Amino acid sequence: MNVYLVTRAGLERHDAAAVAALRHRSDGFVWVDVPAGDPDTEHLLATLFGFHPLAVKDALERNRLPKMHAYPDCVLVILHGPEPGARGHVHYLELDQFIGHDYLITVHGPVNPAVDPASAERETVAVLNRLESGRLTVESPLELSHAIVTALTRTLEEYLEQATADVWRLEQQVTGGHVGHPEQFLEELFRVRHGLLAVRTMAALSGAIYGRLAALDGLPDGHTPLVSDNADQFARVRRLADGEREYLQGVIEFYHGLLTLRATTAAARQSEEVQRLTEASYAQSEEVKKISSWAAIFFAPSLVAAVYGMNFDHMPELHWLLGYPFALALMVASGVGLHRVFKKRRWL
Repeated sequence: MNVYLVTRAGLERHDAAAVAALRHRSDGFVWVDVPAGDPDTEHLLATLFGFHPLAVKDALERNRLPKMHAYPDCVLVILHGPEPGARGHVHYLELDQFIGHDYLITVHGPVNPAVDPASAERETVAVLNRLESGRLTVESPLELSHAIVTALTRTLEEYLEQATADVWRLEQQVTGGHVGHPEQFLEELFRVRHGLLAVRTMAALSGAIYGRLAALDGLPDGHTPLVSDNADQFARVRRLADGEREYLQGVIEFYHGLLTLRATTAAARQSEEVQRLTEASYAQSEEVKKISSWAAIFFAPSLVAAVYGMNFDHMPELHWLLGYPFALALMVASGVGLHRVFKKRRWL
């Protein structure tokens, strides 16, 4: 862990063993920055500072929601910051603060193994660099906390800035007709939307925490505006995220409308093709009927002629005087009869 004595003259680095002695210094206050997974965290919080067991438990475990608890000697504030992950996932980086009248303890909560531990300390390192360079001076733990939380809201804004760039790029792809594979494009749309929703949720919940903190009695004189400023910062990020989310929703709806129009057009073309094939099949069926009808008409006389054309010695009516006219009449009658039957059925 990193131990500092913050004075008007600047910043002094000390060993962890000097924490108890530094608390008795009247020329400044103690800032202890505890990285994630530090084995001495529980001893620091429970023994050296004597915090409530529930407060120690909150600092050691992962908290899925921001929270604020006011104790007689300090205020515990738990916040989250975003860290982009693989396939659009947003990691929640936890920052816990114990804000007392003569100390500030920042504890970086458990970090996902997929996240660089240095990312969790981004805000505190940024503030530390400003203090060491003289670009920032603070006179109380609450002022230092205000600077750290301001750095956290800048992280939210930077994430929102990148998400906005993605929204604009996706909107240009939609309006330009260069969306590529629909499934991949829709997946990218919803990844960006997920990021905006994550930032919006962080800002909204953190803003509610600082709104409640600003209403607490017992804040040092002149420090309530600092807490209110942090609340306003979170509210601004939430409004920006809402605006970009609505803009992206418009892009999604526009793209959905294009997909619907394309699907309707394709369905209409397919319906026309099916209708054309149906009409062709119907016409082909009618032609088959006609061909079959004429084939049957000509088959009947051919059958009679074939039977009477056989040269057997013993055949009925072979020597009958009217046999030939009868055969011709039978051929004509069978053909005419079949023609009438098929005509009645509208096959001809």
